[in-house]
Amino acid sequence: MTTISENAYDNLLENAVKKLLQEKLELLMREEIKNYMLNEQQDQRNSRNGHYKRTFQTRYGTINELQVPRDRKGTFQTRLFQPYQRREGWLEEAIIYMYKGGMSTREVAKFIESMFGTQYSPTTISNITQTVMEDIEQWQKRPLEKRYSVIYLDGLYVKLKRNTVSSEAVYLVMGIDEKGIRQILGFYVGGQESSNVWKEVLIDLKNRGATEVLVGVFDGLPGLEEAFRAVYPQADVQHCIVHKVRSTFPKIRVNDKTEFLEDLKGVYTAFDGDVALAVFDGFKAKWSKQYPKEVKSWEEQLPTLLTFYKFPALTRPAIYTSNPIERTNKELRKRLKPMNSLTNIEAAEKIIYLQSLDYNEKWCGRAIRGFVDPDTKAAFEKMYTEKYSRQRT
Repeated sequence: MTTISENAYDNLLENAVKKLLQEKLELLMREEIKNYMLNEQQDQRNSRNGHYKRTFQTRYGTINELQVPRDRKGTFQTRLFQPYQRREGWLEEAIIYMYKGGMSTREVAKFIESMFGTQYSPTTISNITQTVMEDIEQWQKRPLEKRYSVIYLDGLYVKLKRNTVSSEAVYLVMGIDEKGIRQILGFYVGGQESSNVWKEVLIDLKNRGATEVLVGVFDGLPGLEEAFRAVYPQADVQHCIVHKVRSTFPKIRVNDKTEFLEDLKGVYTAFDGDVALAVFDGFKAKWSKQYPKEVKSWEEQLPTLLTFYKFPALTRPAIYTSNPIERTNKELRKRLKPMNSLTNIEAAEKIIYLQSLDYNEKWCGRAIRGFVDPDTKAAFEKMYTEKYSRQRT
């Protein structure tokens, strides 16, 4: 009995698939030109003129002699591919996908050559990914929803090459709309993180239609609260409790850490705001002598640290911390890390944009727990009315 090696079997299968694909492509093109002559060239004194051969790369391998029909006037063009296209769009899509995944243009070029025998320079790879820049501009200008129950603000740093390599900020904005759906509303790349730039970011959001916001959640960057209130004066501010705990933690002696933080936890896990204030009074009485600066810092910031108690209980876990957007930024850093440093702002924008599309697609239709509860919706509607009814009149 004759046996066929695994490699030989794979080659036979690949050749069979390519042959079948070639037959079907050529059949489609013959029908195309037949229809073209019958419906569009009937009175043009035009006729078929045989065919020409070309190579065409597909996901199943390269077809070396694909027969493409032609007409005497040279006006027929198949809709299966563009005149000078030598491969299906899947390869370009794969290149963009690999680039988005964190591979550099040089790494993508080497991979394509090793897999397909096609030599792409890093510049060519960059040009292919450049096709998304027009999409980015449109996406950044797209209209937003009128209402967002929560807006998260957070920044991350990426290394960009100008004359030298330096870390520059990416300003990322995430929102939760009336339906409880998360989405990346926008990102802005360049410079060092500052409250002035954040104000410009917020103005852009408002100009794009996001005029009614219930609460903004962010860390304690100097000036950010003032910038937010200048653009959204009716909205509440929630400073991230997790950030505050992290900044307090190193200042507490090792022997006191567990007890101190456990007492502090009682403040932001209380049943409601009144109970939280009472718990804080006890916390203050117990620890203010040993840690006066730390306790005073919490006391001064308490109004914006406990804002989340104003909101329905089911939504509080999503409001008291900026962790949702920080997790997103953490994933972005993983994508960007293999690239070491990016050649320019556009390179950073391409990756962040493609990743943002993935996030929004993943989150679409998946409401955050608690935000779709009927009582929550009613409470939010009341808050919107109280905050913005005068603005509408």
